[in-house]
Amino acid sequence: MADTRIEKLADLLVNYSVGVRPGDKAVITGETIAEPLLKAIYACVLKAGGYPTMMVGLAGLEEIFYRYASDDQLKHLPDWQREIISTYDVRISIDAEHNTKALTNVDPEKMVMYRQSRRELMDIAMRRSAAKELRWTVAIFPTNAYAQDAEMGLSEYEDFVYSACMPDINDPVAYWQRFSAWQQKIVDWLKGKKSVHVIGPETDLRLSIVGRPFENCDGRYNIPDGEVFTSPVEDSVEGKVCFSYPAIYDGHEVTGVRLKFEKGRVVEATAEKNEEFLLKLIDTDEGSRRVGEFAIGTNEGITRFTRQILFDEKINGSFHMALGAGYPETGSQNKSAIHWDLICDLRDGGEIWVDDELMYQNGKFVIEF
Repeated sequence: MADTRIEKLADLLVNYSVGVRPGDKAVITGETIAEPLLKAIYACVLKAGGYPTMMVGLAGLEEIFYRYASDDQLKHLPDWQREIISTYDVRISIDAEHNTKALTNVDPEKMVMYRQSRRELMDIAMRRSAAKELRWTVAIFPTNAYAQDAEMGLSEYEDFVYSACMPDINDPVAYWQRFSAWQQKIVDWLKGKKSVHVIGPETDLRLSIVGRPFENCDGRYNIPDGEVFTSPVEDSVEGKVCFSYPAIYDGHEVTGVRLKFEKGRVVEATAEKNEEFLLKLIDTDEGSRRVGEFAIGTNEGITRFTRQILFDEKINGSFHMALGAGYPETGSQNKSAIHWDLICDLRDGGEIWVDDELMYQNGKFVIEF
């Protein structure tokens, strides 16, 4: 029997997250395992008057690509990819994997080379998004691979995913609108503030947010959502941070990440597992050792780590920061071929001070919003 939640999620993505309008050119991406959701999204785009282009990948192609591609092939950027990101109005991306560890043993240097070749696409996408020329969103389709990573059965994981995406299954849009109104109070309070100081286990981090507005993440760019984020002044990050959870990038799981910053740049980096990958990735380019994003997770429905960044970065009681590219709408000047989110749990003794005022303690706001 068809899962009616799939239709509701498709409707939420098309009509709320990206708001497809008549005449919009929309590209939809995902793998074959997400077929039910991809078809539902395709139908919703058509009903909204848009012109959908479906791009469906096959499981295992990335593994084959990295195994056989020459350096020239790794660096090649097809014209059609540049055209889509430069001209389409809407992009809906559905993450769905058969095997989340498929790229674990790929040479990190190959991955860095490939990422460098895609920097132009990232720059275009971020610029057009900030200018409201490109509306985009990312969601996931529950798979056995994701359920295994989260240490759940598939049915349990499906319930987890859909309840996080649509806490009010009867009216998902109304829920995210209410959430947006609440979260906007946090953004408004942060407006005009100058400095942030984060304290936690093995963490003492300072950064400047002068002239850097926070964004209200309310189900537009991600489903599920639940964070407020900005970009720190590029040369302002100082101190040390220890990330509570494994940092995952292209199938590589890096645990026990510890970073030290001076004048906004990572000057020391260690990890308990996969340190070599960490060091290669932060040397991708000049911007990959700097912080492009600082964010506080606010989704009360997400309380556990699942190894799926779309959910984990929203964990209520956490903050995360991304090494690499920052979002222009927050004033970021940092450009990079990577954007790597790393998460720190603040529920056990963590604090966030803003302009020397305690804002957040033990994973909760101490200021009432």
